[in-house]
Amino acid sequence: MAKNSSSPTSNGSSSTSLKEVKAMQRERRRQVKADARAQRRARRASSGPGVISSVKQIYGITREAQPRTPLYLAGTALAVLLVFLVIGLLLNNWITWLLIGIPFAVLAAVIVLNRMGQRAMYGRLEGQTGSAGAAISQLGRGWIVSEQPVAMNPRTRDVVFRAIGRPGVVLVTEGPSTRVARLLQKEERDLRRFLPGVPVHVVETGRGENQTPLPDVVRTIKAMPKKLTANEVATVDKRLSAITSQRPPIPKGVDPMRARPDRRGLRGR
Repeated sequence: MAKNSSSPTSNGSSSTSLKEVKAMQRERRRQVKADARAQRRARRASSGPGVISSVKQIYGITREAQPRTPLYLAGTALAVLLVFLVIGLLLNNWITWLLIGIPFAVLAAVIVLNRMGQRAMYGRLEGQTGSAGAAISQLGRGWIVSEQPVAMNPRTRDVVFRAIGRPGVVLVTEGPSTRVARLLQKEERDLRRFLPGVPVHVVETGRGENQTPLPDVVRTIKAMPKKLTANEVATVDKRLSAITSQRPPIPKGVDPMRARPDRRGLRGR
């Protein structure tokens, strides 16, 4: 009679090997899930804060500057709802129109919060080094804004920032007019020498005479008449970049970037 070639020892080793394979598979699945979670967290971190967290951030800043912010937002939402309610009563279908008005009421409150948040941000920045640069960083598409000042007085910390757009070159100053005049004159003279025919505008930020308050800087610049095409704007930027690269760096100890706002948070993205 033929003997069975398999033995208890071999059966035990096969069972052990199978358990080890299953354990390895479970461990591999756990590792894959952990890697996927890590990738999702990295994507969320790189994409910045979400809409809800951005709104919360703006709300906190605004309420700190204006304690009546909740009343203003509630009043805005209720006013919009009242309009939709009146329309619904006139059409004899007030429930449907009231439901339609809810998202519009929320949208109106968010818009008001965004406007109030911008003013609160400018209130925080006013008087800080780099506030003018922070203001013009909100110009948006179509503008090339210098992240660093194009001129600076290290002793007084008066600075001049530059923005290039279809109106031409805009110099935005930060500091008293009498002190910043020398920086401004030199910069204007260089621009007119290197860029003949290109309009040069000046916006002095501040609360003094003939100065523009920080919250009105962007509106003032955007209201300027357009003189250049998009291609000419790019050409002007390249020429100025070549000239600026030959200048000495900003003195140490002055960080004009510290007043930069959270643009994504202000847009509610």
